[in-house]
Amino acid sequence: MDRCCTRRSFLKGGAFALLGFGSIPRFLVRTAHAREPGSRSRVLIAVFQRGAVDGLSMIVPHGERAYYDSRSTIAIQRPSVGNPDTAIDLDGFFGFHPALKPLEPLWNARRLAVIHACGSPHATRSHFDAQDYMEAGSPGIKTTPDGWLARVLRARPLKGPSPLRGVALGARLPRSLRGDKEALAFSDLSEFDVKSDGQRIPGALDARRGFEALYEQGAQDLLYGTGREAFEAMKILKAANPQRLMPANGAEYPRGRFGDSLRQIAQLIKANVGLEVAFTDLGGWDTHVHQGNETGPLRDRLNELAQGFAALDRDLGDGMADVVVLTMSEFGRTIRENGSGGTDHGHGTAMLLLGGPVRGGKVYGAWPGLEREQLFDGRDLAVTADFRHLFSEIAVRHLSVPEGAPLFPGSATPAGKYLGILS
Repeated sequence: MDRCCTRRSFLKGGAFALLGFGSIPRFLVRTAHAREPGSRSRVLIAVFQRGAVDGLSMIVPHGERAYYDSRSTIAIQRPSVGNPDTAIDLDGFFGFHPALKPLEPLWNARRLAVIHACGSPHATRSHFDAQDYMEAGSPGIKTTPDGWLARVLRARPLKGPSPLRGVALGARLPRSLRGDKEALAFSDLSEFDVKSDGQRIPGALDARRGFEALYEQGAQDLLYGTGREAFEAMKILKAANPQRLMPANGAEYPRGRFGDSLRQIAQLIKANVGLEVAFTDLGGWDTHVHQGNETGPLRDRLNELAQGFAALDRDLGDGMADVVVLTMSEFGRTIRENGSGGTDHGHGTAMLLLGGPVRGGKVYGAWPGLEREQLFDGRDLAVTADFRHLFSEIAVRHLSVPEGAPLFPGSATPAGKYLGILS
């Protein structure tokens, strides 16, 4: 949109023109909202666990004596058959936190994998810096202008134009997707609807209020992107009506923003609107105080995560063959618990990968050990799997980004660095 155009002239000449769809501008009628039936895009769903998840409680190294020596009150008990409050054994050495029980069938079906001792080579323990570095894909570099997912979308072969290639469920566009003009952020699919012929659609957003907010508040409350992409997204979503696609196969998403976000991402995938990358996040992982073990705040967050992923998998059914779900977190927690029954900012952590192309049922990454001489700075789980290598493998092998595409400034990831986690 031309910067010389005022908000008032835009509202008069643009927004209200959408109220009658008989005279839609030609650029709004692209092939993106009329994709061939049965054609499906591969999709990456990125989930950021903001606050630094304790990977050692999420994926418990129950075969490591030093784990129990360092955590007198918050360690997760070793697996015990018939006891639901102990770790769920995965391979004789690692186990799920018991709150991740909903993910056990996915692990057994070899569609869920774990990457342990994963993270950034940069040593910062600042939430703000570490999140920025991970989302920009450039550890230690604060001047990177765009995000790694935006670069993935630019590098990926374009099969058909769509303003819904990259979508974030939230009030603001995340750092990961900034830099791509076609990426959009919104909190609820219904906010893309408008009044039609003067009649308010139940649950719809008033057009004037929506566009006033869009231009007065810099696209931070409702959606992000140029007016052109926003208009077209509305048109596509109006035609596809993804809200009509209720959860299938008995899927039940957890209540709250996270569950709602996954449910709406599934709706966009099933509506076949050209989605390629979706992003959402889940906070509450900064467990300095009263972290808990089999009970407590961490348990609640992990159970919400597990229920959400299990519901998504059930909802999409066979559609999961084209979907990969990635979790990420800025860093892990200290090995030793602190005096408040919690853990402080650490280094390495665990990440999860779920989906049809995933070679699951395995914990990937070289385990560094938890003895004092094996720790990073004498206190943290060392990083042996650079997050950029994992992200690169997903981009190339799942999203068909050309090998060698410049996804991570200052770092090239040859195929030899891949974990072999995707088929």
